[in-house]
Amino acid sequence: MRIHFWGVRGSIPSPLSPLQIQNRIAAVVQRATAKDLESPDAREKFLAALPEWIFGTVGGNTSCVEIENESGDCIILDAGSGLRELSANLRERPAHSAGGMTYHLFFSHFHWDHVQGLPFFAQAFNPKNRVRFYSTDPELETILRRQMESPYFPVPMVGPGGFGANLEFVLLDASDRRIQLGSSVVSWREVNHPGGCVAYRVSDGGKTCVYATDTELTREDFLRTPENEGFFGGADVVIMDAQYTMEEALQKTGWGHSSFSLTVDFASTWGVKKLVLFHHEPTYTDQKIFSLKQSAHWYLDYIGSTGLEIDIAREGQDIQL
Repeated sequence: MRIHFWGVRGSIPSPLSPLQIQNRIAAVVQRATAKDLESPDAREKFLAALPEWIFGTVGGNTSCVEIENESGDCIILDAGSGLRELSANLRERPAHSAGGMTYHLFFSHFHWDHVQGLPFFAQAFNPKNRVRFYSTDPELETILRRQMESPYFPVPMVGPGGFGANLEFVLLDASDRRIQLGSSVVSWREVNHPGGCVAYRVSDGGKTCVYATDTELTREDFLRTPENEGFFGGADVVIMDAQYTMEEALQKTGWGHSSFSLTVDFASTWGVKKLVLFHHEPTYTDQKIFSLKQSAHWYLDYIGSTGLEIDIAREGQDIQL
């Protein structure tokens, strides 16, 4: 199972500003010495030694994660603005360029930052393709059609110039809560977020990834129930909302997001192997986000937990399970 991040920001896209780019260039120049520039090897070593927030970025697109399972299925979690980046990449892949492919798009919920990339999913315009949309909301088809109607978007989902692919709208059964998709089993559960939100668990080849965006953790999430244990327990990777610091989370109770420290507590409680901090606050700079990663590691040491790997979600990042 391959996991790839195409959009990792929360709430609204947040591209780098011209001033931020200028500040990065200035920071690089200030660190450079004549010795760092004297040869190609020296320059490469200098660049490699720069802090991650200077020589790189987490990206500015909103939520979109791709999972490719052992049977080659393309599973897409949410349709934030990162979906446009995924779409452009798919056109470069030989197996996808001609069409005739099936895409499985699962929605956690329908806030703007999780649907705004859908009109730019070029594969849905190809009549040779098949796109299956999944949600627990019985209004799935109506919701998706409406957000591509005038005056919100000039091209309708269905009709002249609209999606030409074979579209299917799959209502996820609230009683069964799991489906077989090629070599994978996909299951789901509700999480705490205004208006509702769904987390997904994808199991494939003996490995498990949990996608839990837009989640405000509560006491109930830590209870040793069969439901919690079965969904989160021992997961290889948990991609989880960590939009706030603890101070911000306390100030914004009820907004539907968690602090990085609470997600560390949560992952430690459930024996998660790798925690990926996700749905980054749009007002945070890269420097701030990378500092939260360091703080998460410090907090992990403080609580004395072992065996948990922590990372931050970045556009272009791959995780192979």
